Amino acid sequence: MAGNGCPAVSVLQESGQAQHTDGTAAVLAIGTANPANCMRQDEFVDWFFRVTKIDHLATLKAKMKRICEKSGVEKRYFCLTEEMIGSHPGFINRTLPSLSARMTIVTAAVPDLAAAAARKAIDEWGRPATDITHLVVSTSSGNHAPGADLHVAQALGLRPTVHRTLLYLHGCFGGCSAIRVAKDLAENNNPGARVLVVCSEVYTPLAFGAPDEEKMDAIVATSLFGDGAGAVIVGAGLTQHPTERPIFRMVSASQTTIPETERALTMQLGESGIHYGMSAEVPKHVRGSIEGCLAETLRPLGLGEWNSLFWVVHPGGRAVLDSCEAALQLEPGKLAASQRVLSEHGNVGAATIIFVLDEMRRRRKNVGEEEGGVDDGEWGVMLGIGPGITIEKMVLRAG
Repeated sequence: MAGNGCPAVSVLQESGQAQHTDGTAAVLAIGTANPANCMRQDEFVDWFFRVTKIDHLATLKAKMKRICEKSGVEKRYFCLTEEMIGSHPGFINRTLPSLSARMTIVTAAVPDLAAAAARKAIDEWGRPATDITHLVVSTSSGNHAPGADLHVAQALGLRPTVHRTLLYLHGCFGGCSAIRVAKDLAENNNPGARVLVVCSEVYTPLAFGAPDEEKMDAIVATSLFGDGAGAVIVGAGLTQHPTERPIFRMVSASQTTIPETERALTMQLGESGIHYGMSAEVPKHVRGSIEGCLAETLRPLGLGEWNSLFWVVHPGGRAVLDSCEAALQLEPGKLAASQRVLSEHGNVGAATIIFVLDEMRRRRKNVGEEEGGVDDGEWGVMLGIGPGITIEKMVLRAG
């Protein structure tokens, strides 16, 4: 499909007209937040091996340094501190049960980060928090009820009648799933709905542990993941509120699961925290499937030239981004927003796609300026890739 020069035919024109009607949802505001503790990637391995007390394993240390150097990550933000690690022997020794101690940290940190990101989005939106009608929270960092959704609602002063939805353990496609749910809520039989989506991930206390050469997927995960939160406000019927301005209109949404890949990407919460399974075949699966998945989504809109679109792709890792770029034959720079977020934050799970949305918004705003301004056209695609392997897709139109 790439490179076929397919024009935007009448189907696209009709969709464009529908896109500007009251019934189509749009992203109205974006906010992000990170913990205060910032770790540079070129310092991480030395720190990691020192605090886990295995600095003598020189070969493993050199291997992990090579992984970090090729990761595309320059820095990450952690909720976990050295003091926390020193206070809990089970954080280093995974043979000791430590889930309760890990969850104590996570239970406090997830809603705090979520509320910080949400406040930024609400401030940008310009309407009172009590005008939020629905709250959708996505996290893979929790196992309790009431969950982060209730704590966020209380922290923000949302109405007691706000409709709450909590998505657990969707992993890296959780942000796209939450935004899709928000689109459905805003468009379907909820006149005037304003949906606050918050994705908050605190992976480092859950996943931390001494590296094991027999579990290279865990080492890769340790080299990629960071903590953070993102929030967006979604609504339709914008003519009712002339002060609201759409950033990205949400044209269509769909989900595809690649057959026979349910074991390629996994997450499992256990007595010693969260364990990741990351097959080396993941980039191959993505490379072999992504174009077909997108063709199903974009063909009805008459969109057929990949390089005419802007791209908001979850940066699960450098290899995943490289696979998308190669499979779609994208021009250099098409994934620059995703690459920058990976560099500046690492993989922040469900929240990462909101960081990429914010970066794309910034780049489009800076067209003609020196710092990375781009004009990638009116239409774009948002992609989330996570356990399953599941691919979430949304067609966007710049507001």
